[in-house]
Amino acid sequence: MNVSLLDVSSAAGLVAAVALTLNFLLGMLLSTAYRKAWYWKKLPAVVQRISLFDVHNWTAYGALVLAFVHPLLLVADKTSKFTLFDVLFPVRAPHQPLFAAAGAVAFYALLLVVLTSQKAVRKRMSFRAWKNLHLLSYGTALLFVVHGVVMDPLLKDRPVDFFDAEKVLSEGCALLLLVATWYRVRYQVANTKRLAGQTKKAQA
Repeated sequence: MNVSLLDVSSAAGLVAAVALTLNFLLGMLLSTAYRKAWYWKKLPAVVQRISLFDVHNWTAYGALVLAFVHPLLLVADKTSKFTLFDVLFPVRAPHQPLFAAAGAVAFYALLLVVLTSQKAVRKRMSFRAWKNLHLLSYGTALLFVVHGVVMDPLLKDRPVDFFDAEKVLSEGCALLLLVATWYRVRYQVANTKRLAGQTKKAQA
């Protein structure tokens, strides 16, 4: 079985998408009072001792490294016809430039989110500015998924096969992100109403 650099690049991109999805889900969980939830209390003690914040950070680093390696392998594979310039600014990439650009923008956005999450940088920013920048992760996840679903892994510009195993994985990530975002919005709305109710009672 011959494994080409193109195959390794495709695998790196898929693992990056999975790592980013996990990172996104953990980020949403960390923004809630999850330790008080029934599902958390029912987990084994060894699981409850895991620092989700650390896992959240490391999945971001892992996704960033893989998203960096993914296009560089295309440059190394001469059959792809991608140059370093095509990878950095894929507007005129030899294959599917629009969707290649979506992947590049997603990488730059992820890089920005990771850099601004470092303590040295974060302490120089206001919380509101940091939070607004961190919201880029929503768009980043969306672009990664679109890039993963639409790009042809063999770079032959074939129509999208939505039932291909690689595409199903990306589609599964998209579905998880959509469901999690819906639950996160519901949680935020319910929490806002609860706090408003407490404020009214305190003022009465």
